[in-house]
Amino acid sequence: MIKKLWPSLVWALIILLLTGLPGNYFPTVVSFFDWLSPDKIVHLILFGGQSFLLLYGFREDYFSGKNRITLIVLALSIGIFYGFLTEVLQRFVFVGRSGNVYDFIADTIGVIVGFLAFYLLYRKKINRISFSKD
Repeated sequence: MIKKLWPSLVWALIILLLTGLPGNYFPTVVSFFDWLSPDKIVHLILFGGQSFLLLYGFREDYFSGKNRITLIVLALSIGIFYGFLTEVLQRFVFVGRSGNVYDFIADTIGVIVGFLAFYLLYRKKINRISFSKD
């Protein structure tokens, strides 16, 4: 199972590295309405990629229909928790960083976008497999 999830694990390490870098040169966000700032786009991409890669690692069970809902909930939960964890680490552990709720919202939206990208990319395969079992 870990062998199938290695891209997701490597991506998680990249996220941790990037969120831990000193952020003195990153733009500060005053409100959530500034969410289209480069910082928020990065959060969307990082966490969207994370949830996509998690689902991709679970793809065999996902395509077979085994516990599909459980896998979706698991991937979304892991992504959202990881977004929360990185914001807490930025707030209290990483030097020169400041986690905030707006970044967490961007992380969560990214997780959902990653799931939707996976679903849209593979929906024909999912439907084809589902109908062939009947």
